[in-house]
Amino acid sequence: MGDTDDRTIRRKEYDLVFACSGACDVGLIADGVARLLTEEKAASMCCIAAIGAGMADIMEKTQLARRIIAIDGCSSECSRKILDKAGFEGFAHIHLESFGMEKGKTPPGRDSMQEVKNPAALKLAPETGRPSGRCCS
Repeated sequence: MGDTDDRTIRRKEYDLVFACSGACDVGLIADGVARLLTEEKAASMCCIAAIGAGMADIMEKTQLARRIIAIDGCSSECSRKILDKAGFEGFAHIHLESFGMEKGKTPPGRDSMQEVKNPAALKLAPETGRPSGRCCS
């Protein structure tokens, strides 16, 4: 994915967000942040499991994305690791522990999601316009 080829020329005008959607409280928050970014058309949420499974259509869509952000809830950093393993480079990464949110100790709620959403949106803010739509529709 780090190769320089015609994909650079074909880059699309959309940003993608991949989130941990783990079974713990911070996984739920990370997933919620990705959904908020999608609702506000700051990015399109895409399935990190599809990257892990190597699904060709999602891999291509991700290769063509203008910007990518991974949001992880806990120190396992599954979203980041899956993107790394798939060969994606140069994507933004947010880890909820940097906001003082600890696995098993952070009640999920809209306030926690909003706290992370704004910094995530800043990492994606294009110079002009906002992308819309969903990755997997």
